[in-house]
Amino acid sequence: MVETADRVAFPAWALRLTLVGFVLVWIFGPIELRQAVPIWIPFTIALGLELSFVWSALRAPRAASLDRRPQPDDRERFGYEDDESELLLVDDGERELWIPYQGESGEELDELIADARAWADEDEAEHEPVAVAPRRSYRLPVRRFLTGLAIIAGLGVTAWFVESRTGWNSVDGDARIAAVERFSDEASRIAGKTVDLRCDESRDFVGFVQHADGVAIVGGDRAYLTPEICHSLYRLAFDDRVDGNATGRAIAVLAHEAWHLRGETDEGRTECFAVQSGVVLGQRLGLSEDRARQLMRQQLTENALRTGATVEYRVPPDCRDGGSLDLHPDDSRFP
Repeated sequence: MVETADRVAFPAWALRLTLVGFVLVWIFGPIELRQAVPIWIPFTIALGLELSFVWSALRAPRAASLDRRPQPDDRERFGYEDDESELLLVDDGERELWIPYQGESGEELDELIADARAWADEDEAEHEPVAVAPRRSYRLPVRRFLTGLAIIAGLGVTAWFVESRTGWNSVDGDARIAAVERFSDEASRIAGKTVDLRCDESRDFVGFVQHADGVAIVGGDRAYLTPEICHSLYRLAFDDRVDGNATGRAIAVLAHEAWHLRGETDEGRTECFAVQSGVVLGQRLGLSEDRARQLMRQQLTENALRTGATVEYRVPPDCRDGGSLDLHPDDSRFP
Protein backbone atom coordinates (compact mmCIF):
# COMPACT_ATOMS: atom_id res chain seq x y z
CA MET A 1 0.00 0.00 0.00
CA VAL A 2 2.85 2.38 0.79
CA GLU A 3 4.36 1.69 -2.62
CA THR A 4 1.04 2.42 -4.34
CA ALA A 5 0.64 5.70 -2.49
CA ASP A 6 4.14 6.77 -3.54
CA ARG A 7 3.38 5.98 -7.17
CA VAL A 8 0.28 8.18 -6.93
CA ALA A 9 2.11 11.00 -5.15
CA PHE A 10 4.74 11.46 -7.84
CA PRO A 11 2.41 12.18 -10.77
CA ALA A 12 0.31 14.35 -8.48
CA TRP A 13 3.27 16.57 -7.67
CA ALA A 14 4.47 16.45 -11.27
CA LEU A 15 1.03 17.63 -12.34
CA ARG A 16 1.05 20.47 -9.84
CA LEU A 17 4.51 21.64 -10.88
CA THR A 18 3.48 21.48 -14.53
CA LEU A 19 0.32 23.46 -13.79
CA VAL A 20 2.27 26.14 -11.91
CA GLY A 21 4.77 26.39 -14.78
CA PHE A 22 2.06 26.62 -17.42
CA VAL A 23 0.10 29.30 -15.57
CA LEU A 24 3.25 31.39 -15.09
CA VAL A 25 4.05 31.10 -18.80
CA TRP A 26 0.42 31.88 -19.64
CA ILE A 27 0.54 35.02 -17.47
CA PHE A 28 3.97 36.36 -18.39
CA GLY A 29 4.44 34.73 -21.80
CA PRO A 30 3.32 35.80 -25.26
CA ILE A 31 -0.23 37.01 -25.76
CA GLU A 32 -0.63 34.37 -28.48
CA LEU A 33 -0.65 31.70 -25.78
CA ARG A 34 -3.41 33.43 -23.81
CA GLN A 35 -5.47 33.72 -26.96
CA ALA A 36 -4.84 30.18 -28.17
CA VAL A 37 -5.41 28.35 -24.87
CA PRO A 38 -8.25 29.35 -22.54
CA ILE A 39 -6.96 29.18 -18.99
CA TRP A 40 -9.87 27.00 -17.84
CA ILE A 41 -8.58 24.03 -19.87
CA PRO A 42 -5.47 23.18 -17.77
CA PHE A 43 -7.39 23.86 -14.56
CA THR A 44 -10.14 21.44 -15.58
CA ILE A 45 -7.57 18.78 -16.45
CA ALA A 46 -5.76 19.33 -13.15
CA LEU A 47 -8.98 19.08 -11.14
CA GLY A 48 -9.99 15.91 -12.95
CA LEU A 49 -6.64 14.26 -12.25
CA GLU A 50 -6.73 15.30 -8.58
CA LEU A 51 -10.16 13.69 -8.26
CA SER A 52 -8.83 10.59 -10.01
CA PHE A 53 -5.90 10.36 -7.61
CA VAL A 54 -7.99 10.61 -4.46
CA TRP A 55 -10.65 8.25 -5.83
CA SER A 56 -8.01 5.62 -6.65
CA ALA A 57 -6.48 5.97 -3.19
CA LEU A 58 -9.82 5.70 -1.41
CA ARG A 59 -10.94 2.69 -3.44
CA ALA A 60 -7.74 0.72 -2.82
CA PRO A 61 -8.32 -2.44 -0.72
CA ARG A 62 -8.09 -1.70 2.97
CA ALA A 63 -5.78 -3.78 5.11
CA ALA A 64 -7.66 -6.10 7.46
CA SER A 65 -7.35 -5.57 11.22
CA LEU A 66 -4.51 -7.67 12.62
CA ASP A 67 -5.37 -10.48 15.01
CA ARG A 68 -2.75 -10.46 17.73
CA ARG A 69 -3.47 -14.05 18.67
CA PRO A 70 -1.40 -16.87 17.13
CA GLN A 71 -2.87 -18.04 13.87
CA PRO A 72 -3.03 -21.66 12.69
CA ASP A 73 -0.03 -21.03 10.45
CA ASP A 74 1.89 -19.70 13.44
CA ARG A 75 1.10 -22.80 15.50
CA GLU A 76 2.19 -25.03 12.64
CA ARG A 77 5.33 -23.03 11.96
CA PHE A 78 6.50 -23.07 15.58
CA GLY A 79 5.47 -26.67 16.27
CA TYR A 80 2.34 -26.08 18.36
CA GLU A 81 -0.33 -27.26 15.95
CA ASP A 82 -1.27 -30.21 18.14
CA ASP A 83 -0.63 -28.45 21.41
CA GLU A 84 -3.75 -27.40 23.26
CA SER A 85 -1.79 -25.16 25.57
CA GLU A 86 -2.58 -21.50 25.70
CA LEU A 87 0.09 -19.48 23.88
CA LEU A 88 1.46 -16.60 25.90
CA LEU A 89 2.96 -13.55 24.13
CA VAL A 90 6.22 -12.47 25.75
CA ASP A 91 8.16 -9.31 24.81
CA ASP A 92 11.81 -10.28 24.44
CA GLY A 93 13.01 -6.69 23.97
CA GLU A 94 13.79 -7.00 20.26
CA ARG A 95 10.92 -9.30 19.31
CA GLU A 96 7.79 -10.99 20.55
CA LEU A 97 7.77 -14.68 21.44
CA TRP A 98 4.88 -17.10 21.68
CA ILE A 99 5.33 -19.78 24.38
CA PRO A 100 2.97 -22.61 25.40
CA TYR A 101 1.69 -21.77 28.85
CA GLN A 102 -0.11 -24.04 31.28
CA GLY A 103 0.36 -22.10 34.50
CA GLU A 104 4.14 -22.43 34.82
CA SER A 105 6.06 -19.90 36.88
CA GLY A 106 9.53 -19.20 38.14
CA GLU A 107 12.30 -21.32 36.67
CA GLU A 108 9.89 -23.37 34.57
CA LEU A 109 8.62 -20.20 32.86
CA ASP A 110 12.19 -18.94 32.35
CA GLU A 111 13.06 -22.27 30.76
CA LEU A 112 10.06 -22.02 28.41
CA ILE A 113 11.10 -18.51 27.40
CA ALA A 114 14.68 -19.64 26.76
CA ASP A 115 13.43 -22.51 24.60
CA ALA A 116 11.18 -20.13 22.65
CA ARG A 117 14.10 -17.73 22.17
CA ALA A 118 16.34 -20.48 20.85
CA TRP A 119 13.56 -21.71 18.56
CA ALA A 120 13.00 -18.16 17.25
CA ASP A 121 16.75 -17.70 16.57
CA GLU A 122 16.85 -20.93 14.62
CA ASP A 123 13.69 -20.04 12.70
CA GLU A 124 14.91 -16.53 11.79
CA ALA A 125 18.06 -18.06 10.32
CA GLU A 126 15.95 -20.26 8.03
CA HIS A 127 13.20 -17.83 7.01
CA GLU A 128 13.14 -14.41 5.43
CA PRO A 129 11.27 -11.82 7.48
CA VAL A 130 7.74 -11.28 6.23
CA ALA A 131 6.69 -7.68 5.55
CA VAL A 132 3.25 -6.81 6.90
CA ALA A 133 1.26 -4.12 5.08
CA PRO A 134 0.43 -1.22 7.37
CA ARG A 135 -3.15 -0.23 7.96
CA ARG A 136 -4.27 2.22 5.27
CA SER A 137 -5.30 5.69 6.37
CA TYR A 138 -7.60 8.09 4.53
CA ARG A 139 -5.70 11.07 5.88
CA LEU A 140 -2.84 11.00 3.37
CA PRO A 141 -4.89 10.91 0.11
CA VAL A 142 -7.36 13.46 1.49
CA ARG A 143 -4.54 15.76 2.58
CA ARG A 144 -2.91 15.50 -0.84
CA PHE A 145 -6.22 16.21 -2.52
CA LEU A 146 -6.82 19.30 -0.38
CA THR A 147 -3.29 20.46 -1.13
CA GLY A 148 -3.97 20.07 -4.85
CA LEU A 149 -7.22 22.02 -4.55
CA ALA A 150 -5.42 24.82 -2.69
CA ILE A 151 -2.80 25.07 -5.44
CA ILE A 152 -5.45 25.06 -8.18
CA ALA A 153 -7.50 27.69 -6.36
CA GLY A 154 -4.48 29.92 -5.78
CA LEU A 155 -3.38 29.74 -9.40
CA GLY A 156 -6.96 30.30 -10.56
CA VAL A 157 -7.26 33.49 -8.51
CA THR A 158 -3.90 34.66 -9.86
CA ALA A 159 -4.91 33.97 -13.47
CA TRP A 160 -8.25 35.69 -12.97
CA PHE A 161 -6.56 38.73 -11.43
CA VAL A 162 -4.12 39.04 -14.32
CA GLU A 163 -6.77 38.40 -16.98
CA SER A 164 -9.12 40.99 -15.49
CA ARG A 165 -6.38 43.58 -15.86
CA THR A 166 -4.81 42.59 -19.15
CA GLY A 167 -7.55 41.04 -21.32
CA TRP A 168 -10.81 42.23 -22.81
CA ASN A 169 -12.27 42.50 -19.30
CA SER A 170 -9.68 45.15 -18.47
CA VAL A 171 -11.26 47.50 -21.02
CA ASP A 172 -13.86 49.75 -19.38
CA GLY A 173 -17.49 49.58 -20.47
CA ASP A 174 -17.61 52.74 -22.61
CA ALA A 175 -14.43 51.78 -24.45
CA ARG A 176 -15.81 48.31 -25.16
CA ILE A 177 -19.02 49.77 -26.57
CA ALA A 178 -17.02 52.09 -28.82
CA ALA A 179 -14.80 49.22 -29.95
CA VAL A 180 -17.72 46.94 -30.79
CA GLU A 181 -19.34 49.71 -32.82
CA ARG A 182 -16.08 50.20 -34.69
CA PHE A 183 -15.71 46.50 -35.40
CA SER A 184 -19.33 46.33 -36.58
CA ASP A 185 -18.71 49.20 -39.01
CA GLU A 186 -15.65 47.46 -40.43
CA ALA A 187 -17.52 44.18 -40.79
CA SER A 188 -20.39 46.01 -42.52
CA ARG A 189 -17.97 47.35 -45.15
CA ILE A 190 -16.88 43.83 -46.04
CA ALA A 191 -20.35 42.29 -45.81
CA GLY A 192 -21.84 45.01 -48.02
CA LYS A 193 -24.67 45.66 -45.56
CA THR A 194 -25.23 46.77 -42.00
CA VAL A 195 -24.26 44.00 -39.58
CA ASP A 196 -23.88 43.70 -35.83
CA LEU A 197 -20.74 42.27 -34.31
CA ARG A 198 -20.62 41.09 -30.68
CA CYS A 199 -17.82 40.07 -28.36
CA ASP A 200 -18.97 36.81 -26.77
CA GLU A 201 -17.94 37.63 -23.21
CA SER A 202 -20.12 34.87 -21.75
CA ARG A 203 -18.71 32.43 -24.32
CA ASP A 204 -22.12 31.07 -25.20
CA PHE A 205 -21.22 30.77 -28.88
CA VAL A 206 -17.42 30.62 -29.31
CA GLY A 207 -14.26 30.03 -27.38
CA PHE A 208 -14.96 27.03 -25.14
CA VAL A 209 -15.56 23.71 -26.89
CA GLN A 210 -15.59 25.23 -30.36
CA HIS A 211 -12.29 25.48 -32.20
CA ALA A 212 -13.38 28.69 -33.97
CA ASP A 213 -12.52 32.19 -32.80
CA GLY A 214 -15.70 33.54 -34.33
CA VAL A 215 -19.09 32.44 -35.60
CA ALA A 216 -21.70 33.92 -37.90
CA ILE A 217 -24.89 32.81 -39.60
CA VAL A 218 -24.27 32.76 -43.32
CA GLY A 219 -26.15 35.63 -44.91
CA GLY A 220 -27.27 36.88 -41.49
CA ASP A 221 -26.60 40.17 -39.79
CA ARG A 222 -24.81 39.19 -36.57
CA ALA A 223 -21.45 37.62 -35.74
CA TYR A 224 -19.68 36.74 -32.50
CA LEU A 225 -15.97 36.92 -31.70
CA THR A 226 -14.08 35.60 -28.70
CA PRO A 227 -12.98 38.19 -26.11
CA GLU A 228 -9.35 37.44 -27.02
CA ILE A 229 -9.94 38.39 -30.67
CA CYS A 230 -11.81 41.53 -29.61
CA HIS A 231 -8.98 42.51 -27.30
CA SER A 232 -6.36 42.15 -30.03
CA LEU A 233 -8.48 44.27 -32.36
CA TYR A 234 -8.97 46.83 -29.60
CA ARG A 235 -5.23 47.05 -28.89
CA LEU A 236 -4.60 47.72 -32.57
CA ALA A 237 -7.41 50.18 -33.25
CA PHE A 238 -7.36 52.13 -29.98
CA ASP A 239 -3.90 51.60 -28.45
CA ASP A 240 -1.89 51.29 -31.69
CA ARG A 241 -0.42 48.04 -30.37
CA VAL A 242 0.59 45.20 -32.67
CA ASP A 243 0.99 41.76 -31.10
CA GLY A 244 2.50 40.01 -34.08
CA ASN A 245 0.64 36.96 -35.29
CA ALA A 246 -2.15 37.50 -32.72
CA THR A 247 -3.02 40.79 -34.41
CA GLY A 248 -2.97 39.20 -37.86
CA ARG A 249 -5.19 36.38 -36.64
CA ALA A 250 -7.70 38.82 -35.14
CA ILE A 251 -7.95 40.78 -38.39
CA ALA A 252 -8.42 37.59 -40.41
CA VAL A 253 -11.15 36.33 -38.05
CA LEU A 254 -13.10 39.59 -38.26
CA ALA A 255 -12.88 39.57 -42.05
CA HIS A 256 -13.75 35.85 -42.18
CA GLU A 257 -17.00 36.29 -40.24
CA ALA A 258 -17.88 39.36 -42.31
CA TRP A 259 -17.60 37.27 -45.49
CA HIS A 260 -19.94 34.71 -43.98
CA LEU A 261 -22.43 37.50 -43.28
CA ARG A 262 -22.02 38.51 -46.89
CA GLY A 263 -23.27 35.05 -47.89
CA GLU A 264 -20.14 32.96 -48.48
CA THR A 265 -20.63 29.39 -47.19
CA ASP A 266 -17.44 27.49 -48.01
CA GLU A 267 -14.86 27.86 -45.22
CA GLY A 268 -11.83 27.60 -47.51
CA ARG A 269 -13.10 30.24 -49.94
CA THR A 270 -14.15 32.44 -47.03
CA GLU A 271 -10.66 32.23 -45.54
CA CYS A 272 -9.14 33.12 -48.90
CA PHE A 273 -11.32 36.21 -49.22
CA ALA A 274 -10.66 37.12 -45.57
CA VAL A 275 -6.86 37.32 -45.88
CA GLN A 276 -7.27 39.52 -48.95
CA SER A 277 -9.80 41.83 -47.31
CA GLY A 278 -7.64 41.82 -44.20
CA VAL A 279 -5.05 43.98 -45.93
CA VAL A 280 -7.42 46.95 -46.25
CA LEU A 281 -9.05 46.16 -42.91
CA GLY A 282 -5.67 46.18 -41.18
CA GLN A 283 -4.84 49.54 -42.74
CA ARG A 284 -8.15 51.00 -41.57
CA LEU A 285 -7.39 49.79 -38.05
CA GLY A 286 -3.98 51.45 -38.01
CA LEU A 287 -1.42 49.29 -39.84
CA SER A 288 0.76 50.33 -42.71
CA GLU A 289 0.06 48.60 -46.02
CA ASP A 290 3.31 46.64 -45.89
CA ARG A 291 2.70 45.49 -42.33
CA ALA A 292 -0.90 44.52 -43.13
CA ARG A 293 0.21 42.47 -46.14
CA GLN A 294 2.95 40.81 -44.11
CA LEU A 295 0.48 39.71 -41.43
CA MET A 296 -2.03 38.40 -43.98
CA ARG A 297 0.66 36.49 -45.85
CA GLN A 298 1.64 34.93 -42.55
CA GLN A 299 -1.97 33.89 -42.03
CA LEU A 300 -2.03 32.39 -45.52
CA THR A 301 1.18 30.46 -44.83
CA GLU A 302 -0.16 29.08 -41.55
CA ASN A 303 -3.40 28.15 -43.29
CA ALA A 304 -1.54 25.50 -45.29
CA LEU A 305 -0.67 23.75 -42.00
CA ARG A 306 -4.28 23.19 -40.99
CA THR A 307 -5.18 19.57 -40.37
CA GLY A 308 -7.78 17.52 -38.55
CA ALA A 309 -10.89 19.39 -37.46
CA THR A 310 -9.74 22.63 -39.13
CA VAL A 311 -8.77 21.19 -42.51
CA GLU A 312 -11.98 22.58 -44.04
CA TYR A 313 -10.53 26.07 -43.52
CA ARG A 314 -7.62 25.42 -45.86
CA VAL A 315 -7.80 27.69 -48.87
CA PRO A 316 -8.29 26.02 -52.28
CA PRO A 317 -5.52 26.01 -54.93
CA ASP A 318 -7.12 28.95 -56.80
CA CYS A 319 -6.42 31.19 -53.81
CA ARG A 320 -3.36 32.79 -55.39
CA ASP A 321 -2.24 35.71 -57.44
CA GLY A 322 -4.20 35.60 -60.70
CA GLY A 323 -6.31 32.66 -59.52
CA SER A 324 -10.08 32.55 -59.80
CA LEU A 325 -10.37 33.64 -56.13
CA ASP A 326 -8.10 36.66 -56.50
CA LEU A 327 -10.23 39.69 -55.55
CA HIS A 328 -7.79 42.05 -57.28
CA PRO A 329 -6.53 40.27 -60.41
CA ASP A 330 -5.01 43.49 -61.75
CA ASP A 331 -2.74 43.80 -58.69
CA SER A 332 0.29 41.49 -58.70
CA ARG A 333 0.57 41.64 -54.91
CA PHE A 334 -1.25 38.79 -53.16
CA PRO A 335 -2.82 39.02 -50.75
